[in-house]
Amino acid sequence: MSIAAILGWVVVALVGVMTPGIDTLLVLRHTMLWGRRDGFMVLVGIGLGCLVWASASLVGLTALLAASTVGYNAVRIAGATYLLCLGVSALRKTLGRNSSRGDRDSDTAPIPTARGGYAALRAGALTNLLNPKVGVFYISLLPQFLPVGPGSAGWGILLVAIHLVVTFTWYPILISWAATARTWLQQQQVRRWLDRVTATVLIGLGVKLAAEVR
Repeated sequence: MSIAAILGWVVVALVGVMTPGIDTLLVLRHTMLWGRRDGFMVLVGIGLGCLVWASASLVGLTALLAASTVGYNAVRIAGATYLLCLGVSALRKTLGRNSSRGDRDSDTAPIPTARGGYAALRAGALTNLLNPKVGVFYISLLPQFLPVGPGSAGWGILLVAIHLVVTFTWYPILISWAATARTWLQQQQVRRWLDRVTATVLIGLGVKLAAEVR
């Protein structure tokens, strides 16, 4: 495998990881609302999801997903449903009784502490695993950088490792940035509207994913 192919994969990985999407939204939301620990746990969940998709790609399972309309749509609908549940749950917490109570709170009340590592990790992992586009990313791009021959599996593992290194390099930068913005979120009003905006985006992404026709 040539150095040019490895460098080309690094560029592809950088573009894929740095392009804003569902994963970026989840990392920023959890970090800004609940702190660095939750942000990193979401990142770990995303990494686990990528590892599962990459492993499936190397053994050919995602090729079946990419070729099967039924399989692809099943994962797509499950992912859309999960995003809608996340968005509706987050939006519901900012409305009605919760919103009224927030209005009575001090504008500078302490922001919430970490909710628990498992919940954040689960959100990152499930969102990634239920997004068929991640699987298609691996099955469509990874083989293009693999040499033909008995050693291709080893090179595939190297490329997956590079992708994970890029992921765990870029997202901590976002987490650090989002953590510094938490001071601004001391205001209840700001925090509530941030949750509403991210909830609306999650619902919109869920609807968009559900509406895709293949």
